[in-house]
Amino acid sequence: MTTTPMKRPSWTTWDAPTERWLLSGFCRDGRQRTVLLELAARTIFPTVLVLSIYLLFAGHDRAGGGFSGGLVAGQAFVLRYLAGGRMDDSSIIPMRPPVLIGLGLTIATTSAFLPVLFGGELLETAIYKFTVPLLGQIKVVTSLLLDSGVYLLIVGVVLDLLRTLGSGIEADADAAERGQP
Repeated sequence: MTTTPMKRPSWTTWDAPTERWLLSGFCRDGRQRTVLLELAARTIFPTVLVLSIYLLFAGHDRAGGGFSGGLVAGQAFVLRYLAGGRMDDSSIIPMRPPVLIGLGLTIATTSAFLPVLFGGELLETAIYKFTVPLLGQIKVVTSLLLDSGVYLLIVGVVLDLLRTLGSGIEADADAAERGQP
């Protein structure tokens, strides 16, 4: 019985990625890879998204809302881009920026004009309170629909900027690597 010796990794490639572990569908090569930033992005990304959703829901009573929540979520995607590279259709959670922009704009516009159809004023807000057995009293404000639309709109704009500007930066870097001006 013969055994084949295990191939030991070289000291220059011991930390090279062996699988996809960020949300992005692309693995950078070792020169562009920062393990600490990837680990931080992997840890911080979901936490920042939860914070952005908290800001979205807290907006009608305190500082926050769709715009600030969307900006915080956008910063989470910027961190993800910096750590993992470009994001496109091969990512695990496919998000098309034009669809998010259109959906957000549709929700915001519809929620702004909906009170007019029922005899109210433009951007009129109603407050509904109801009691849930384990949670207690819950207050729902109809302006949450407008904030949700603005949230999706801002996230879509940030993702579109990342897609557009990021692809140009990477194309310039590839051209510089090939020696083209």
